[in-house]
Amino acid sequence: MATSATRTIDTDETIFIGKGEQPAWLTLGLANRHGLVTGATGTGKTVSLQVMAEGFARAGVPVFAADIKGDLSGISEMGEAKDFILKRAADMNLSFQPDRFSTVFWDVFGEQGHPVRATVSEMGPLLLSRMMDLNDVQEGVLNIAFRVADEQGLLLLDMKDLRAILSFIADHAAELTTHYGNVSKQTVGTIQRQLLVLENQGGDKFFGEPALDLKDFLRTDRDGRGMVNVLVADRLMQSPRLYATFLLWMLSELFEQLPEVGDPLKPKLVFFFDEAHLLFNDAPKPLMEKIEQVVRLVRSKGVGVYFVTQNPIDVPDKVLAQLGNRIQHALRAFTPRDQKAVAAAAQTFRANPKLDTAQAIMQLGKGEALVSFLEGNGIPAMVERVMIRPPTARIGPITPEERKAIIDSSPVKGKYDTAIDSESAYEVLQKRVSGTAVGGTGGGGILGQIGAIVGTIFGTNTRGRMSTGQVIARSVTRSVTNKVVGGVAADLGKSVGGSIGGSVGRAIVRGALGGLLRR
Repeated sequence: MATSATRTIDTDETIFIGKGEQPAWLTLGLANRHGLVTGATGTGKTVSLQVMAEGFARAGVPVFAADIKGDLSGISEMGEAKDFILKRAADMNLSFQPDRFSTVFWDVFGEQGHPVRATVSEMGPLLLSRMMDLNDVQEGVLNIAFRVADEQGLLLLDMKDLRAILSFIADHAAELTTHYGNVSKQTVGTIQRQLLVLENQGGDKFFGEPALDLKDFLRTDRDGRGMVNVLVADRLMQSPRLYATFLLWMLSELFEQLPEVGDPLKPKLVFFFDEAHLLFNDAPKPLMEKIEQVVRLVRSKGVGVYFVTQNPIDVPDKVLAQLGNRIQHALRAFTPRDQKAVAAAAQTFRANPKLDTAQAIMQLGKGEALVSFLEGNGIPAMVERVMIRPPTARIGPITPEERKAIIDSSPVKGKYDTAIDSESAYEVLQKRVSGTAVGGTGGGGILGQIGAIVGTIFGTNTRGRMSTGQVIARSVTRSVTNKVVGGVAADLGKSVGGSIGGSVGRAIVRGALGGLLRR
């Protein structure tokens, strides 16, 4: 590490985090090796997070961070040269220069930021089961619902789509059981009740369209600085399972969508996961395996993940082993569990013969931290006791008026603010029910059944435009004359050797179309 007192600003390769006996630098080329920020409440974790976010933004790296208490919103406004800030800067031979950073506010509920939405299909049955706290049997039935929707070409976009497909499999439980396993109406009813709980927590606002385009998180501003994406999470934290599952979904989407880049000179995105213990609490084994896989592999996509939590023992060992850059604020050892946490935290650092790590953790003052970042070939540096540098943007929350001005000038203003209700599973199943009723009274006829089936199989696209299947269905129903309809019916009748009942005829048509579409 450099010891020059003049080298106290960020460079193209490093971020200045703080200073003890030596300056503490986070190397950008190793920042995608993930990290951990821990410490008791009130010890300065949020300030450390802001210092890191500012450094990444200056380097042109976009940032995503959840704002639990509203304090991180100050990064969007010019810093203030207060006495304690100037004193800390002077102690580090740092010339304090107030700054502000381009910020986009996001809010699942659409109240203090742009709405964030995902479709039910994107979330998938595993994460939905976690969100609704389903048991293994209920998760199995939910998987069947997704499988049936996929095979039927039914889009699952919002909550009413999921309710509709669950009602559909409940109504057809006897037929589905022979193909997929036991489907009981009681289990479906339990899932529906859990959906109601999720809806009351705000899930109805989260699921739908327009769905979030993760490319909007990868923006830089006109000066080449990374945009700071702040998720307003104060209300979201009232539903901790929804919060944790939502952030895990985002991380999974980044992993699936971004190309492999290996170890870039700087990350493509840095993702701060505050209150990280909520992600791991009571997580079933399949979910834990998914978390470990995503954290392990997303590094090669150029994404750095930084977990922020009170205690290092909140993070499972397999995940903890992958977090190379660490900032440890003070912990208090009042209980046996606290003492265990202090010992565990001390053992995660590369020992420094000049420092009793466990003792230092309990003696740290506010704004002080033990720091160890990766250096050289990815080897952790010896732990150092440092004072974290002061942020250059405002410390603390902004006013509602300031927030509104930022939202009104946002680069994504208007893109997500109005919900879209595309034709999906709910609408298609409703039409199928009404179409069957009309067909039974002599209207609609076999051609209407063909159109409905083709439209259902092809579905719609996720942006609300008419799909290929719907175009075909509409063209058929509008252009074919009654004479042709009669001919189709007659040919079908002859092919099976006589007059056929309506339900049998429909079954034959469905089977024939299914065979054609599978080729």
